Amino acid sequence: MSAVVNSDLARFSKEIAALDMRPLWERVMRLAPGTAARAAIWRWKDTRPLLARACELITAKQAERRVLMLENPALAGTTFITPTLFAGLQAILPGEIAPTHRHTPNALRLIVEGEGAYTAVDGGRIPMRPGDFIVTPGWSWHDHGNEGSAPVVWLDGLDTAFANLLGAHFREDYPEDRRVAVRATADSLLSFPFERTRANLERMSRSGELDPAHGFRLRYANPETGRDPFPTMAVFMQWLPAGFKGRNHRSTDGAVCCVVEGRGRADIAAAHFELAPHDVFVVPSWEIHRFTAATDCVIFSYSDRAAQEALGFWREET
Repeated sequence: MSAVVNSDLARFSKEIAALDMRPLWERVMRLAPGTAARAAIWRWKDTRPLLARACELITAKQAERRVLMLENPALAGTTFITPTLFAGLQAILPGEIAPTHRHTPNALRLIVEGEGAYTAVDGGRIPMRPGDFIVTPGWSWHDHGNEGSAPVVWLDGLDTAFANLLGAHFREDYPEDRRVAVRATADSLLSFPFERTRANLERMSRSGELDPAHGFRLRYANPETGRDPFPTMAVFMQWLPAGFKGRNHRSTDGAVCCVVEGRGRADIAAAHFELAPHDVFVVPSWEIHRFTAATDCVIFSYSDRAAQEALGFWREET
């Protein structure tokens, strides 16, 4: 009897498939928290030489953007570091220009190494210094240039997957390599200098409000609105004092992290990463993780938390 039933169901499934339908009882979709992404790390000692080699092999003009994408090993072929986020390390040499373009995905920059470069957003030039966080809103004209004497490297973060998912990924090149800068912008709504961020973290530390999982953590906000810098991405900087031993924590947002200063350790599910300056690592959605600090350790991070909160999906557990 069972064999007959199974045979009938098999034939029924084929009839359904012929009409581009599938029975819910055969669903293979994930119905649990978390994603396919897994914990991974890109160590600066490995990535920096590759960026230098890329600078030798291809010009910024040839590449348009000389970027090494950080693709999650469990998301091969997607170019994404989590299912919703892009991350890449971009390098620009003295005298180079990354041509002007714009796109609907939002972008952020964390300056990793070097000085003398700038990003221009809708005609306003913003200097790039290590540890600075720079906002590039979606559909803003932007270009980069290096007027210094050494290479400059930064971490790019974009919400490209959201635009792709919604069919709203538009892109346009400017007719010339760069727009004429109409003003110099030392500090604006689009720039969060690390010097100011570091001072705020130190001020927070004096208040004694140490989070047991995150240490002292700031969440960047648009000073005009008080909201996240992007509708999809939340951005943070946290300071783990030397000797800090964080509690286990997990949340539904997948986070991309970059070590700005110091050394420590990240335990993410079954993965254990020793952290050094400029290392980039990813904490996938709903994976239990904890941080410890061998020295004072400052970590920058961005995640899809803003989108999850807006949609009512975000949860955490400590």
